[in-house]
Amino acid sequence: MVGRFSTTGFQVERIAMPALSPTMESGTVAKWLVQEGGEFGPGDALCEVETDKATVAFEVQEDGVLAKILVEEGKEVKVGEMVALAVEDADQFAAFQKAGPEALANIDLSGGASASSAAVEDASPQAGSGAGSGSSASPSFLMPAARFMAESMGLDASGLAGTGRGGRVTKGDVVEALEAGIKLPPLAKPAHTTSPAAAAAGEVPAAPAPAAAAAAAPATVTTPASSSTVDLPPLQESSSPFEDIPANNIKKVTAKRLTESKATVPHYYVSTEVEIDAALKLRKDMAKEHEVKFSVNDLVIRSAALALRDNAEVNAKWNGSEVVPEETVDISIAVATPNGLITPIVTNADKKGLTDISGNVRDLATRARDNKLAPEEFMGGTFTISNLGMFGISEFSAVINLPQAAIMAVGTGARKVVPSPRVEGQEEIPPPRVATMMTATLSCDRRVINEAAAGKFMNSFKHYLSQPEVLLL
Repeated sequence: MVGRFSTTGFQVERIAMPALSPTMESGTVAKWLVQEGGEFGPGDALCEVETDKATVAFEVQEDGVLAKILVEEGKEVKVGEMVALAVEDADQFAAFQKAGPEALANIDLSGGASASSAAVEDASPQAGSGAGSGSSASPSFLMPAARFMAESMGLDASGLAGTGRGGRVTKGDVVEALEAGIKLPPLAKPAHTTSPAAAAAGEVPAAPAPAAAAAAAPATVTTPASSSTVDLPPLQESSSPFEDIPANNIKKVTAKRLTESKATVPHYYVSTEVEIDAALKLRKDMAKEHEVKFSVNDLVIRSAALALRDNAEVNAKWNGSEVVPEETVDISIAVATPNGLITPIVTNADKKGLTDISGNVRDLATRARDNKLAPEEFMGGTFTISNLGMFGISEFSAVINLPQAAIMAVGTGARKVVPSPRVEGQEEIPPPRVATMMTATLSCDRRVINEAAAGKFMNSFKHYLSQPEVLLL
């Protein structure tokens, strides 16, 4: 709810597109769950919104009647733009319908997260409505979604003035505070480089419009270290038939975030091979003798969780100027869905047993593919695991999932000839043997994790996975 205005016979609540994740800039209305004339109450979902992370329900914290749907299903709008209008009860809905087009003519539908003070012809804000009341945000005045967003983004919301009913702080208030740069700096972006002459003259180049940038040829690349440019030949369009496939919000934001990660984070990589025959035997024995089932990936998650517990340097993040250790071990797992990649979180993974981890992973993966995850189930995490072993991929490296500082890429197990371990005091060299080996590659943010810390973590991970009886403790 962004603003309340009264006119003859009824008063109108303007409902804006909310920010359902800290990185969300726009959303697509996937499905309206309440139709015009339908009643809703606190905790009810008005519609399903496709965000940059997943398709989630847009829940409201007030009651009323949906008077007018302004955005049809399938349409993408920016955060803060109006999506619907609501009134207090059925009588006011009848008055709204009777007013017809004149009702809309008196309401500012321009949107904006701070639009609560916008003017309406022949109308004035209802006295005592609480919108724009400027009340400070004590915990009881924080909407649940606003509290979660503020906490996950490191924002102290105690001093925010709420624009919701009774002075409550809404997600729109938190988004506005974040955009204003309170306590949380935005991700660093490559700055425009100007020549020394231009800098001396005070000239700052403006970013080209998308259409102009696409039409420019030949392209010019400016290097950060100097003002020299490199001329590139114009891109040649393919003569073969093709089809442009529009990207959904998840894929667009994933592309943006991963590009930012590769452009701003100094990645480096370390790999190790782990013998997993003992892990495979443990899995088989537990299923046969105790009817306890878990996957190799569950063993990988448990091993990584314990290794993170033992190596706190890896379980940390970079906040722009310093390293911030994480207080919990929350492992994000990469799950492919029809809409794109999403990373649901196994929280407190170091404190959970294999059966708990296995149950969590199955539940999260199923609901991720069905677009039924709550925001707090995929926003956050302290470390990510991406496993392509089921596709027969031997090894690969992954892009760091900001703001985390590391991601581990896991390949498939393959039978290889390896040296047998030497027995102390034995003079003869034992013959080689065949073992199932799995490659794991850790991508690290060098600002947070140095090479020694990465090596210690990988040795811990290898120790736990190659001696899996420890994982049962």
